[in-house]
Amino acid sequence: MNNVQYRFAKPEDAELLAPLNALLIRDEGHRNQMTVPQLAERMAGWLRGAGYEAVLFEDAGMVKGYALYRRETEHVYLRQLFVRPEFRRCGIGREAIGWLWRNAWQGVPRLRIEVLIGNKDAQAFWQSVGFTDYCVTMEMEPPTE
Repeated sequence: MNNVQYRFAKPEDAELLAPLNALLIRDEGHRNQMTVPQLAERMAGWLRGAGYEAVLFEDAGMVKGYALYRRETEHVYLRQLFVRPEFRRCGIGREAIGWLWRNAWQGVPRLRIEVLIGNKDAQAFWQSVGFTDYCVTMEMEPPTE
């Protein structure tokens, strides 16, 4: 069992969350090119008034991960869940999902996520905690002629 403590983030925590968000973007292969300062500004805005909430996962004063989510009409949209690479496969992500259901998402009928199609490790994790496929979002860029 992990000794992880959970706490709800404040806008002031954006500076702490931004480098983790940058690692998440890199790990998942996302095409987002924002810098850490830009990510901090965006995160602070989300936590100030865009309807997002975040929870930090901490152990012995070190942030091991976080979750960022928004309550919507029929579900909670979990935009980001991140565990530092050196702490993965230790049950932290699974425990965090359980804690969030018990402490932040009571009475919510469902949780929705988006996973990049090439991020096979994330897909395997989400399926292992009970997610099932619901839809596929597709996109196309303009043809070059």
